[in-house]
Amino acid sequence: MTLKPAAEDLQLEVLGTLHEGDDTIYLLGPHEPGFWQVFTESDEYWVGAPDPLDRWSKRVIGELAESWGGTAIFPSDGPPYPPFQAWARASGRAWDSPVGMLVHDTTGLWISYRGAVRVPGLRPLPSTGDKPCLNCDAPCLKACPVSALGPKAYDVSKCKEHLNGEDLANCMTQGCAVRRTCPAGQSYGRLPSQSAFHMKAFNPT
Repeated sequence: MTLKPAAEDLQLEVLGTLHEGDDTIYLLGPHEPGFWQVFTESDEYWVGAPDPLDRWSKRVIGELAESWGGTAIFPSDGPPYPPFQAWARASGRAWDSPVGMLVHDTTGLWISYRGAVRVPGLRPLPSTGDKPCLNCDAPCLKACPVSALGPKAYDVSKCKEHLNGEDLANCMTQGCAVRRTCPAGQSYGRLPSQSAFHMKAFNPT
């Protein structure tokens, strides 16, 4: 069973793998470049129903899980909700960043888990990555124009006030300035239109 190519054929990437009990869990996120084009050409994007990306993810990852002989799991399943952040840390490819958000070895602060597939059996685990913050001067700590994000807390109200005001860093159209500044994510290839989609979902007004 060749998991990585099968996922990438659907513009998904295995962003972490771990064992839990007698099972193996594969964490899946966008495979870039190309993910956003595939999603925006899908029926889920154009039909006009709520939560199009979640519905796309459930369809595609559900089909993938079936083909792998596993079970699809999604961040929205619950309550109780699956521990995606704990799984990410346990995979050895994601860590807490200086600003509190998870940082990934290849996607940086752009890390996004669209779902996971749990398959029975303890499959071989791939090599883990290196924490990108170890050799970084942490530009993320200075990137937020209103200091809403920091190592101790995230001030959601201050963030939204900025987004609905002058938005000096163009966060609504380009994506969070803090995420954009992470060196580890510079080669990930996430399009501004994708970031704008997520920002509008976060701050619809």
